[in-house]
Amino acid sequence: MRVVAGQAKGLPLKAVPGNSTRPTTDKIKESIFNMIGPFFDGGTAVDLFAGSGGLGIEALSRGIDRVIFTDKDKKAVETIHANLEKTRLQESAEVYKADAERGLKAMKKNGVKARLLFLDPPYHMEKSYGLMAKAAELGLLEDGAIIVCEHERDIELPDETAGCIRYKKELYGNTIISIYRYQGEEGESID
Repeated sequence: MRVVAGQAKGLPLKAVPGNSTRPTTDKIKESIFNMIGPFFDGGTAVDLFAGSGGLGIEALSRGIDRVIFTDKDKKAVETIHANLEKTRLQESAEVYKADAERGLKAMKKNGVKARLLFLDPPYHMEKSYGLMAKAAELGLLEDGAIIVCEHERDIELPDETAGCIRYKKELYGNTIISIYRYQGEEGESID
């Protein structure tokens, strides 16, 4: 695993020790950022179920101002810190050892407004994709925010939920990347 592009391009990233996480491959990561960017002009990103932090770190490398990482696994949190240090991006990051839903509630209290949300739970935690709607309901998403869901081919996500409309869906082996855009509370159409 490595950072694919931007200021930390080419730097290797550590994986979380053990089998508790499934890192996003460099090929899929590159495809994700080609679909959603590929570069950013500031803003905040949230990386739920962050694992090694690869998606959030890639967003920082490509111009996002700040990333909030959450993972409930202690080894994952330690790995995120190590990867942020290696890429020298720790000043732009907040890392929390927390359950994703509790993390979202804390972000609401802190007034977080995300431009980008990564939702990549362990595949057996199918109900966790409902956190996209929860983030919208809590007011954590900017109008036009992008939500990236990585899921198994057998899991079917809705085309629309809580103002989030899927506009891209790509299959990579057994993995599907579904990309949504939050169209705001008023439900105005987006381009």
